[in-house]
Amino acid sequence: QVQLVESGGGLVQAGGSLRLSCAASGDTFSTYAMAWFRQVPGKERELVAAISRNGGNTYSADSAKGRFTISRDNAKNTVWLQMNSLKPEDTAVYYCAAKWTVLYSAIAVDYDYWGQGTQVTVSS
Repeated sequence: QVQLVESGGGLVQAGGSLRLSCAASGDTFSTYAMAWFRQVPGKERELVAAISRNGGNTYSADSAKGRFTISRDNAKNTVWLQMNSLKPEDTAVYYCAAKWTVLYSAIAVDYDYWGQGTQVTVSS
């Protein structure tokens, strides 16, 4: 099993930046592909960015391209999401997720473990 704990959310003005962190414990972190999803009330959880277990492959949703960067350090059991040029529509609860495989998936149900989420609020 893997336990995931997100941090770094908060309130920021439009155009600002935040760096989300997800610390993993338990099973071997390097055997999991990792992803960041976000969710707003009344909508399905959507993939924001994902990274393969060795960090060699990454994915960013169209809404995140050019603004968000996912990275990981397997020695530190941590994955990050650097978010720049934030917009009010980025406001959501952001979740870290782990999938026991080489490559990531865009489908939330494919992920095996989830963090508790961290709120990101972007004011206009």
